[in-house]
Amino acid sequence: MTEEFTACDLTYPSSPGAPGEAPRSAADAGMSCEQPIFSALISGGGGGVKPAASSSCGDGATSPAAATSDTESGIFSGECELCVQHESELDWFCGTEQKLICSHCAIVGSCHGHTVTPLSTRVTTVRNQLVDACEKMQLQALRIEKFINQTLAAKEQKLQAAASAARDRVLAQVSAAREALEEEEQRLLERVQREEERVEQCLLTQRAHWGQALASLTQTRSRLVHTLTHTPDAQLVTNIQDIAERVEEAEGVGEPCDTDKLNMNPGCGESRLLRGLWATAVLLGPNAYGSSHLRFDGRTVSPLLSLSDDLCTVTFLHKKPRQALPYDPARFDCWPNALGSLPMSCGTHSWVLDVGESGAFKVGVCYASLERKGSGNQARLGENSQSWVLSHYDGDYSFCHAGKKVPLQVARRPQRIGLLLDWPSQTLLFYEPESGAVLFSVTQHFSAALLPACAVTDQSITIVH
Repeated sequence: MTEEFTACDLTYPSSPGAPGEAPRSAADAGMSCEQPIFSALISGGGGGVKPAASSSCGDGATSPAAATSDTESGIFSGECELCVQHESELDWFCGTEQKLICSHCAIVGSCHGHTVTPLSTRVTTVRNQLVDACEKMQLQALRIEKFINQTLAAKEQKLQAAASAARDRVLAQVSAAREALEEEEQRLLERVQREEERVEQCLLTQRAHWGQALASLTQTRSRLVHTLTHTPDAQLVTNIQDIAERVEEAEGVGEPCDTDKLNMNPGCGESRLLRGLWATAVLLGPNAYGSSHLRFDGRTVSPLLSLSDDLCTVTFLHKKPRQALPYDPARFDCWPNALGSLPMSCGTHSWVLDVGESGAFKVGVCYASLERKGSGNQARLGENSQSWVLSHYDGDYSFCHAGKKVPLQVARRPQRIGLLLDWPSQTLLFYEPESGAVLFSVTQHFSAALLPACAVTDQSITIVH
């Protein structure tokens, strides 16, 4: 064994010609030095490498080795231990078993065939890895410091500027809205005041006129009654002309009649601005109204429509898929109508319908007493006095009630249409949910509970929750 080891003439690649150093074999040329930074270290500190367990000399005492230096790498190591088996310096590193070995262990010992590296080379590799890691950490620290000092500082300045601008914008918008609302309030109150004064003046005039007429009529009647009761028959016959004049005078008083001039104009307090702000506050405010329980009443759905399983969508059916439905007095049999399930007779209610790309539909409200049978206008939404609907057909929008249509100017085709019913003010309003734009509003005296109503002859309509 000794002769074989001597023939190899092992030397360190990093310091050729140094006595006592083993060379790298052909297998060592492909040895990988890439190991995890900290797992490759047996122990660290200074430049020394200390094994996990101390080895003993033949006499049982620990044999220290002289300190050596790597002149090429500038690495200084501390005391080295000796191999327990071969009593040689532990100047090699086994990457397979992650431990320090001697040259004999690498050639003929337990680590023969393993991935071995000269200790100095291994130390140089680990130190280089540590240097690289430290450099990366330093660069990362510089980037973090730059991010803190520049990016975050700039973001903080932008944040303060953006927040200040947002506050100013909110205050400016609220101020403009408040100023416009106050001006509108003043204008409307003045209009209401003028209307009240006008009606009061009409009432005073009428009261004075009919008061005089009543006094005159009373006086004429008293005279005629006196003539009738106290005038002898002969004289009564001769005074027929005087009696005729008094009767004609009484008939000239005329009949009193009620006129619209004696009523206050209900539109004197109406304002598009005020109604739009009110509707926006109701629909988009923190106490927005809406019902998650609204569904289509399956009993009312026409056989021309199909109703989805969740009772929220009605779809127009062509002739082939239609099926005969059982008779129900609540069902529309000729018109493609469907009514909602929740009656409304108090409070404020809003709901949204998705009309999609439908080219023909009607959405609105109607009385529960609306006719359900037959093809006449009494069962057709918008064509009678019991229904109020917004209609869309062939690109045209209109409001329909009692057979009358009011054309509407719609800036863009809405995918959804919202309805707002405010019972206290007797107001029905149609709006576009996305923009909050009011499409049409009507104030009407509703004498009975209302139901959501719709009709569709193209595609479908869905209740949106």
